[in-house]
Amino acid sequence: MSQEPKANWLFGPFCLDSQQRVLLRDRKPIALTSKAFEILNLLVENHGRALSKEEMMRQVWPASFVDESNLAQHIFHLRKVLGDTHEGQAYIETLPRHGYRFVAAVEQAPAKRDEDAVANADANRATAAGATRSSTKLRWVIGAAAGLVLAVFTLVYMGRTRIWAPSAASGGKVMLAVLAFENLSGDPQQEYLSSGLTEELITQLGSLEPKRLGVIARTSAMQYKDSHKDVRQISRELGVDYVLEGSVRREGERVRITAQLIQVKDQTHLWAKEYDRSLKDILGLESEVAGEVAREIRLRLTPVESARLAKARAVDPDAYELYLKGRYFWNKRNEAAYVKAIDFFNQAIARDPEYARAYSGLADAYALLGSWPNAEMPRRVAMPRAKEAALTALKLDDSLAEAHASLAFVEMHYEWNWKESEKEFRRAIELNPNYATAHQWFAYWLMAQGRPDESIAENELARKADPLSIIIRTDAADLLCAAGRFDEAIQKAREAMDLDPDFRLGHYFLGLAYSGKQMYPEALAEYEKGVATDSKDEWALSGLGWVYALMHNRMKAEGVIRRLRQDARERPDLALEIAIIYSALGEKNEAFDWLEKAYQNRDGGLMLVSSYWYFAEIRSDPRYAEFVKKIGLPE
Repeated sequence: MSQEPKANWLFGPFCLDSQQRVLLRDRKPIALTSKAFEILNLLVENHGRALSKEEMMRQVWPASFVDESNLAQHIFHLRKVLGDTHEGQAYIETLPRHGYRFVAAVEQAPAKRDEDAVANADANRATAAGATRSSTKLRWVIGAAAGLVLAVFTLVYMGRTRIWAPSAASGGKVMLAVLAFENLSGDPQQEYLSSGLTEELITQLGSLEPKRLGVIARTSAMQYKDSHKDVRQISRELGVDYVLEGSVRREGERVRITAQLIQVKDQTHLWAKEYDRSLKDILGLESEVAGEVAREIRLRLTPVESARLAKARAVDPDAYELYLKGRYFWNKRNEAAYVKAIDFFNQAIARDPEYARAYSGLADAYALLGSWPNAEMPRRVAMPRAKEAALTALKLDDSLAEAHASLAFVEMHYEWNWKESEKEFRRAIELNPNYATAHQWFAYWLMAQGRPDESIAENELARKADPLSIIIRTDAADLLCAAGRFDEAIQKAREAMDLDPDFRLGHYFLGLAYSGKQMYPEALAEYEKGVATDSKDEWALSGLGWVYALMHNRMKAEGVIRRLRQDARERPDLALEIAIIYSALGEKNEAFDWLEKAYQNRDGGLMLVSSYWYFAEIRSDPRYAEFVKKIGLPE
């Protein structure tokens, strides 16, 4: 960070005091997290200058493994505080594909300031942080420790002094958030370890007693990393009854892990415990801790729980670290990161060929890489590898919900094996009903089968499990478009872009919804934003061509087709996009020719070929019914 100035910054009704680290509006303090303040301070100090995302990440999170989505989330919250919206950026301007710029007029005030306002601000910040300061410093985490899982379960449901009813918003479930573990190792490069342990614990808790316990997914929980929000505020934002927080400290091959459970209603610390183990025993710790908790509270383990705990095995420390690094990059959700994740998972497997979770991670990475048009790996290579990895994971451990979901995804998205994919999706959800991704993907299976209401309801289950996920909100817009509910789709797409205005799929599906309402100028504007953000974004480009065709602007539509056809010489995954534009132009023969090319490439988008209105111009042709039948879809 740059050196703090000996002055206040004034803009609009706000005063930003860099020395006291407080933001005032009309002399009243506004609560900001530490990282949010640093980001705002950086922007204001450099007002009028464009700051790249990379530069901001380096200054706010120096030498740390932190997702870029964290920056977007903090910008989103700052805009809320300052009164900006996705339609107007009076303070913080988004620079597509680059970063951000503070655009409001800024003045410097003398260092002398209103001492009463400062005192009030300090008192407010002390009060807000007081309830969580000690717990924040003590975020010690049990990574993937089923014993901790059972302890949480016991204290929530079977506590010796109290049982608290679930919140009304949870639909009868007690809701729990596992906050991001704090890395106390003194090494920012160990961030992947605390991040991975958080995800492991969320997974274990989510599968414990899913009919009674709901666990917020990783994407949403990680938004509170480095946050000093009061647990009551977190409860309101996520709709949870309990918060589990902790940290991990690694010294060589030893890991010290501790965690504590907080009841939100009265901020009572219900339980805390510390363990010190070798890194190679971190998974085996599950059964030991579970036994201790069972003896302490006289908990009677069910046969299923006992069998699952008995599977705990020692894991090669290096393999475990490599697995966590793979998960870290997989969660970035972009092509380059998938390639890195695949490399780490393969390294983990090389170290420990019996490590089921590493195969499950490999399946996830190949599946998502193969599902997206990309230049890294052809779909026909990625998808079979994903299936092979998922089957190997399940052979080693059939209880992995993630592996069942990845297998189901390949069966649905690539092989169009509808019966088998349904079975695997339902098995994944049975094993872990809190696994948001399984609900998210199964929603597309339901839409493909002509069950739109069930599809939208299933995606809503995913959103409840992961309320701050951008992609789940965006998928809601996509599914609502497929169901013809365009006004709702517009709302969901805007909500997604409130979280991240740069998220290109938000623009794409907003354009799709506008097209459904025949609001063609608005649709063109959204697709043009996508092309402006990334000139190689074929989805946005094909969206432009489709809307031009719907507007009967044949010259511009054919111009897009020429560009896509040229790219398709090296990219067979563009065939479906070309077929869509030809269909809108009424060029039936060309449309069917390119549909066949998409079929030969087993394009995943064909699973919704009978749901969208893309092919309205050719539906009456007998060839269309035959094509739908070939994919195994209901007409």
